[in-house]
Amino acid sequence: MFTMIENDDLQHISSVLTDWYKKNKRDLPWRNIHDPYRIWISEIILQQTRVAQGYDYYLKFTQQFPDVQSLANAPEDEVLKCWQGLGYYSRARNLQAAAKRIMAQHNGKFPSNYDDILALKGIGEYTAAAISSFAFKQPYAVVDGNVFRFLSRYFGIDSPIDSGAGKKQFAKLAGLLLDKLQPDLHNQAIMEFGALQCTPTGPDCMNCPLETSCFAKEQGKISDLPVKEKKTRVTHRFFHHLVFICGEETLLSKRSDKDIWQNLYEFPLYESTKLCSFEEILMEKNWISEIAGLHPIHISYQSKEIKHILSHQIIHAVFYVVNTESTALQLPHFTPVKIEHLNKYPISRLTEKFLKKFSENLSCSKNKYIFTAN
Repeated sequence: MFTMIENDDLQHISSVLTDWYKKNKRDLPWRNIHDPYRIWISEIILQQTRVAQGYDYYLKFTQQFPDVQSLANAPEDEVLKCWQGLGYYSRARNLQAAAKRIMAQHNGKFPSNYDDILALKGIGEYTAAAISSFAFKQPYAVVDGNVFRFLSRYFGIDSPIDSGAGKKQFAKLAGLLLDKLQPDLHNQAIMEFGALQCTPTGPDCMNCPLETSCFAKEQGKISDLPVKEKKTRVTHRFFHHLVFICGEETLLSKRSDKDIWQNLYEFPLYESTKLCSFEEILMEKNWISEIAGLHPIHISYQSKEIKHILSHQIIHAVFYVVNTESTALQLPHFTPVKIEHLNKYPISRLTEKFLKKFSENLSCSKNKYIFTAN
């Protein structure tokens, strides 16, 4: 389809985009720099994260880990704690794995070759193109959600953006449109245009410099493009967290399975196919054997159901605060932790939200914590 587009037309579109960008771009700390490390960090943070949310995380992360070596050598818990609240924690683990590879295979210097960048863990074609063009001015076109949307609407492409054939088609068109002399500026411009002008809903067509030649505007198909062929299947999971209090201690465990929140810490968890009462949890044979040594126990608080929405999962969670008069917290597979040290451990956003209420209702007297619910 786009083989019929003249080079002059493509150059005109690129020129319009870059002129628009110079007037409308946001002032962001990872722009106007050529440090591949900081560009890399910004690109990984902005995957699945809005700029407004990622801004402060970028500043905090690059302050705590200012270079490849500091990231590679940091304890994983420290990296995850710094990432806490951003979600998609595999991004943080992949960052550190890639940093270690750079130290081992590239003498600590971020690679400048596209294929070497692409070989780093957690980096796909889009991120490799972004780093190559922004840091090294190499002619690789970026294709992210903003670019898919603009190209689909402007050129009238109805190939699904999540299909193999569709991705190849858009990548080819993006490559033809790329300004090879200033790929960094062009790539920034087309992504920013999609983020601010050609938005998913309510695009500002009245003030669009390309309105008169846009296929979707002319044909009334703005809301129909881009096209996706796959629907995300959402899984519902039911979590019951038991927050044991014994004197100054509680219990935590580290999620080691390849599941959500891998290597983050959490309170003892019972997962089932539905939400259960505390009595039903106690009837589960594994729990009976594990908490038998903690009697007497009593429930001082049961939270309402908390819905925590992830990209492909909805977590239905309940937290139980369980007081025990035992002399020590000793359960298999769990680690006793001082309650005052809970803020040192990397945890999920779900647990973080609960801990806010937990800390607000917690008091300590004579080395013993008491939870009093509102």
